Amino acid sequence: MERSQLVNMRQALFDEGFLGEQFVRLEELQDDSEPKFVEEMITLFFSDSARLIQNIEQALEKTPMDFSELDNLLSQVNGQCLSTGTKRVQNECTQCREHCKAEDEEGCRRAFQRLKEERATLKHKLDAYFQLATQIGPVETGSPSSSK
Repeated sequence: MERSQLVNMRQALFDEGFLGEQFVRLEELQDDSEPKFVEEMITLFFSDSARLIQNIEQALEKTPMDFSELDNLLSQVNGQCLSTGTKRVQNECTQCREHCKAEDEEGCRRAFQRLKEERATLKHKLDAYFQLATQIGPVETGSPSSSK
């Protein structure tokens, strides 16, 4: 039961668009010598992105808004998303960057709020996933059944 629950949790993360193929690539790098590699990479992602989000929040408060600074910070978050396969956070990051390029302060703030919400939701889901994986052992890796 627990094994299938873990498999279903993982599949749902892909089906709901939270994770993409790069996450599978990370899983493929995990082995017996580094059994928590993926979890450690994701933990690093959340730690680094928390720092960047704090910097973005400070940049959003500046008057006038420095769109180039914002875009630089968002580019760093985007890079982290690309390297970890955190697709929905990356999508919101891309939207926020589009608003920065258009120098749309309000759009930037709204998109950034969605980015933070997606990140928080993903963190909650992955925390539960890794907690269960620790209890019962890792799930078989490989491409999820309906991932694109």
